[in-house]
Amino acid sequence: MHRHRELCERAVDPLEIAAGLEAHGVTDRTAARFRHRDVFSLAEEMYARVPRDGDTLAPRADAPTPRPGTAWIILALLPGALCAATVAGLRLTEGRPRLIAAFVGTLAVTLALGAVLRRGPLSAAKRTTSTWTCWLVGYALLGDGLLRSAVGGGPDGLPDGTADGPWPVTVAPVLALALSCAPAAGCAHLFAVRARRRLRSSRGLADFSASVRPLLLGAFALYMGALALLLPLTGAVLGEPAALPQALTLGALLLLARLLGVHGHVHAATLVLTTTAATEAAALSTLFAGRLPGCGFLAAPVEAVVAACGPAGVPTAACGIGALTLLVHAWRRLTTASAHAPTEHAPTEHAR
Repeated sequence: MHRHRELCERAVDPLEIAAGLEAHGVTDRTAARFRHRDVFSLAEEMYARVPRDGDTLAPRADAPTPRPGTAWIILALLPGALCAATVAGLRLTEGRPRLIAAFVGTLAVTLALGAVLRRGPLSAAKRTTSTWTCWLVGYALLGDGLLRSAVGGGPDGLPDGTADGPWPVTVAPVLALALSCAPAAGCAHLFAVRARRRLRSSRGLADFSASVRPLLLGAFALYMGALALLLPLTGAVLGEPAALPQALTLGALLLLARLLGVHGHVHAATLVLTTTAATEAAALSTLFAGRLPGCGFLAAPVEAVVAACGPAGVPTAACGIGALTLLVHAWRRLTTASAHAPTEHAPTEHAR
């Protein structure tokens, strides 16, 4: 009681105390030493024993889950709608008007995406590094074309916004990823709300973890299914390859990184995103470094990958390994009670 008094005084309900105790390493076995069957029972007694300001507030354990408004749903649809409008503007213009359309559209999509990540189910309590996320999306747009041109000795010019130019641009996967913001927000909201309900009904940490794991896999599979449908659709509309392997692995990586950030585990997500982006940057750098006299060996590994799997092999391998790493980490971190109760040690997602 003395060690965790501040946590108990600040808590609004016993669930926050249970999550805070778990974050401090208290387990059901520890609770048994204090004559309690589990951490939840121990948290209920600690909540009842510690006086706090506003004792008239009743515990929220039986309160209904707050229903989300419609604002975040509209926000989640904006990036896809603006990206589609930008692509249409690029297809209908040439020369300077195309450059203006590209600049204005990129700015609008970026602002809309920032709004989605600040409000609603994809908002995180802590700031996450967005620089590497922008690089990964930029690589999906320009990287494969640059890699293919570099292997052939190019590029011979700057990108002109088309898939058959000197520096080919692949718009379909980026458009699909922008449209998938809405499914991603819906899956994140579904996972947060269902996990919160399981937290209220569970009577042990092991029981809670076992009930949340299917929710995590279900939300992840639901998003991947939506993205897998959007990729062929955008490819068919734009007349471009769907880029399924690299776009699916990138989508999985970005979703898992955001889920971890939403529930307070920013460090691992940032580290994996940085490593993935650095891998893609290194692949491009070694190709150009290999053109220097006596440095051809630097480009040999990337050229071997491109010869075996095509330009898509580099981002697919980099994003796939990163996504698998984050999935394992999320399996361990997002199935704990401390990831789903609003405490100082475990910021969580909630509908705004």
